[in-house]
Amino acid sequence: MGTKIKAILFDMDGVLIDAKDWHYEALNKALGLFGMEISRYDHLHSFDGLPTKEKLRMLSEEFYLPESLHSFINQMKQQYTMEIVNTKCRPLFEHEYALSKLKNQGYKMAVCSNSVRKTIETMMEKAELLEYFDFLVSNEDVKNAKPDPEIYTTAINKLNLLPEECLVLEDNKNGILAAKRSGANLLKVQDVHDVNYTNIMNRIKEVENG
Repeated sequence: MGTKIKAILFDMDGVLIDAKDWHYEALNKALGLFGMEISRYDHLHSFDGLPTKEKLRMLSEEFYLPESLHSFINQMKQQYTMEIVNTKCRPLFEHEYALSKLKNQGYKMAVCSNSVRKTIETMMEKAELLEYFDFLVSNEDVKNAKPDPEIYTTAINKLNLLPEECLVLEDNKNGILAAKRSGANLLKVQDVHDVNYTNIMNRIKEVENG
C-alpha cells in the first residue's frame, strides 16, 4: 500500500482558472505601450507558467527591453489582468462540486501559484472557490518561483506533512517540474475540465494503492 494522501495542492492558471490567454493578452497590452509583443508560440513554449518579473527579465536578455521599464510594465500588466478577470472570471460547477466534496472528506487544500497574491485572491473569489482553501501561496511568499520547488515545499511544510502525503495538480512544464522536485505526487491535467472529483479521487486511489 502507498502513503495516504492528506492534502491537495492546486496550481491556478490552466488548472482552476482558464486564464492562460488572459495573462498573455494583459502582458502584450502592457508591452504594446512600447511597441513590443510576445508571440503565441513563445508564450506557450517559453513563458507559460512563469511570473511576470521572470518574463520581463527574459525579454531584456533576448530582445533588449530596458530594465528601467520593468516596474511600469509589470504594474500595467497587473492592472490589465484585473480588468480581464473582472470581465471573464466565472464559477465552474464541476470545481465547486469537487472542492466541496474533498473538503467534506477532510482533505487539506491550498493554491500554489506563480501569480501575485492579489490576483490569486481575486480569481478565487470570482470563481467562488476561496472558502475551500486552507491558505494560498503566491510568488510573493517565496524567493524562487516555479520551476523551483520552493512554492510547493513551502505549502507542504505549512501543512506539516510529508511530500508523499500531498497531491499536486499542474498543467505546464514549469509547474510539473516544480511538483516533481518537491517530492509530491502529481496529477497532470490538460485543462480546467480535467480538474473534477472523479479524476482527483482516481489519482488518489492510484497513489494509495501503489
